[in-house]
Amino acid sequence: MKQKPIIEVSNLHVSFGKRKNITPVVKGVSFTINENEILGIVGESGSGKSVTSMAIMGLLPKKTSKVEGEILFDDSDLLSKSEKELRKYRGNEIAMIFQEPMSALNPSLTCGYQVTEMLLHHTNLSISEAKKETLALFEKVKLPRPRELYGKYPHQISGGQMQRVMIAMAISCKPKLLIADEPTTALDVTVQKEILQLLKEIQRETKMSLIFISHDLSLVSEIADNVVVMYQGEIVEQGSVYQIFKLPKHEYTKALLASRPSLDKRLKKLPTIASIVSKSFTSSEITQQQRALKHKSIYTKSPLLEVHNLEKEYYSNAGLFKPKKAFKAVNDVSFKVYEGETVGLVGESGCGKSTLGKAILQLDKATKGSIKYRGKEITQLSKQSTRRLRKEIQLIFQDPYSSLHPRMLLGQALLEPMKVHNIGGTNKAKKTKVLELLERVGLDESYFYRYPHELSGGQRQRVGIGRTIIMEPKLVICDESVSALDISVQAQVLNLLNELKEDFGFTYIFISHDLAVVKYMSDQLLVMNQGKIEELGDADEIYANPQTAYTKKLIDAIPKGL
Repeated sequence: MKQKPIIEVSNLHVSFGKRKNITPVVKGVSFTINENEILGIVGESGSGKSVTSMAIMGLLPKKTSKVEGEILFDDSDLLSKSEKELRKYRGNEIAMIFQEPMSALNPSLTCGYQVTEMLLHHTNLSISEAKKETLALFEKVKLPRPRELYGKYPHQISGGQMQRVMIAMAISCKPKLLIADEPTTALDVTVQKEILQLLKEIQRETKMSLIFISHDLSLVSEIADNVVVMYQGEIVEQGSVYQIFKLPKHEYTKALLASRPSLDKRLKKLPTIASIVSKSFTSSEITQQQRALKHKSIYTKSPLLEVHNLEKEYYSNAGLFKPKKAFKAVNDVSFKVYEGETVGLVGESGCGKSTLGKAILQLDKATKGSIKYRGKEITQLSKQSTRRLRKEIQLIFQDPYSSLHPRMLLGQALLEPMKVHNIGGTNKAKKTKVLELLERVGLDESYFYRYPHELSGGQRQRVGIGRTIIMEPKLVICDESVSALDISVQAQVLNLLNELKEDFGFTYIFISHDLAVVKYMSDQLLVMNQGKIEELGDADEIYANPQTAYTKKLIDAIPKGL
């Protein structure tokens, strides 16, 4: 018996702008989703994935966008509906889980009330009935302590919990179609796995249809029945998960599959979309003998950085009847970093890895313990000495957009640290160095005169890297610096970091929750859990033979693909 389509998208075109400045973003996209089916839509940023989903929801701005084609939902064309008619569908018949729950949730309303409000708007439930249903939904999405969480605001809960609140809100009215737009981006691999399992369970239980949008094909393979691959606004390939993963036809699909770091072997260089499509990619595997020779040359020297028995304690606010409580974010941590190596620091959110990075940088001083850089204690330095140290120990931020001044030209942002530390010679010499640096990180000189909002995520991250290396540091701390990037852009940035390491002799502390990326980058691996070190040793050995249940859990949570 032939399945009935829940939605049919036919020859969808979406463009933005007016008159002569019209930019086509989605170009003739067509696909069908049947009842009780999960469709994965994959592609890089700018491929048209999210714009397609916004067109289905009727959320594109009317004044600046033009939508043509046909979107049949239950045999009714959504594109012919008025805004008033579309409101009856949104949240009720078609619901959406957005990529960033913090920006999608109202910061001034409690988590529980936001779900209750949705039920009051779309159903005939009373306030008490809607609240009771909200608590039941919180239990369904496996939120801890539902009654307590009902009264909390979004900023008071974790990213994974916020995403569960969003899922509860989305399924509250039992929609026929749920659209999940990058619902696990930047989440820990363990939380990501939990969210995927939760969505699959809910889909099986309610028989709803699901569109799962992601830039990660491995992730999509764990949840979808069928897959649509989008590139530059068009569908380049579609079929079953097996067809796309085992028998990909289009070069772009093959490139997406190849761009993620392999868990089974180490390449000297990761393949990128451009190199595979142009058939110009060449890379060999790093042998155990090559790694052994490299390690021998690294570990015969004195450590560049030594951390001993480090602790960082925070205190909760004391109340009238509530004493002040101490919380150890970093608890008795010790390790060494040698010049020329990359130490990977991995663990879930809240494990203490970013706090440890800030303590090393002296941005948030440790409560106890010792940090020695080039054999000298740095925890008790004066402000002036700490400022001089910052030239040698630099940080690449997780979010380059928020770390760049929105009203400052990128050229000025790169010149600023040179002026602060009085390096680079004359103003003309400084500018020449900045232009050379832009070229080194893969950007031409026109970027000197651009603003942050005019760049893609990958380009902004390159500027962030450029701003770091212009100081010619010895130790670079990369704090989740590729976690929010597309797989292909991530490959470009990881390759760039490795090239710069070879050319400038950098030493990296590479912080991430993504064990696959950390394993690719690292010589030594440090696994953290609840402020303590779970495991410390050779990255390949830890992955091949994890010694603790926590490390095994992290490895098992990595999306493996088919």
